[in-house]
Amino acid sequence: MFYKDERLALFIDGQELHRAAAQLEFSVDFKRLIDTFKVRGRLLRSYYYTVLPPEIAGGQNTYVPLRPLVDWLEYNGFAIRKRIATDGSNRAHEEREKLRVNLMLEAIGLAHARRVEHVVLFLNSGAYLPLVEALKREGVRVTLVSTIKTNPPVVDDELRRAADWFVDLHDLRDEVEKERSNPL
Repeated sequence: MFYKDERLALFIDGQELHRAAAQLEFSVDFKRLIDTFKVRGRLLRSYYYTVLPPEIAGGQNTYVPLRPLVDWLEYNGFAIRKRIATDGSNRAHEEREKLRVNLMLEAIGLAHARRVEHVVLFLNSGAYLPLVEALKREGVRVTLVSTIKTNPPVVDDELRRAADWFVDLHDLRDEVEKERSNPL
């Protein structure tokens, strides 16, 4: 499903990837994840989208468990797209929706500019169905990475069927699982 010379971009909804991996009882090693896709094509960009708690905006001295991961991703070639969720769950939900829109616009923009030929999406929600359809209309091949190996499946069935290819995260486990001694 991948061609060595095709231009790839990864779009990762951090919360949704974490949820899928947690349901499969493992953590993702993002260095291994990038290396896995570098050998499958010409990886141009890797995007990671996440909503952060308000404490992370408090400065460098504030420790939040997500900070080391976000810092590592930024220093290792990921384009980080983050929103800060302040004051309550409604605000967090609003920020997640804004993040989804940003992910969709960025992916469609790359596709429309003919910068990529294949997009790999790490997400689960049926809210992304219009993205998959828009990318395919632009002539971009779409691979969705999530899981159906949980009960109930994490991924939205309609989204899974809309993608050109579906890769179960469970099947990538040996390639992308974090070793227990690796803190990131």
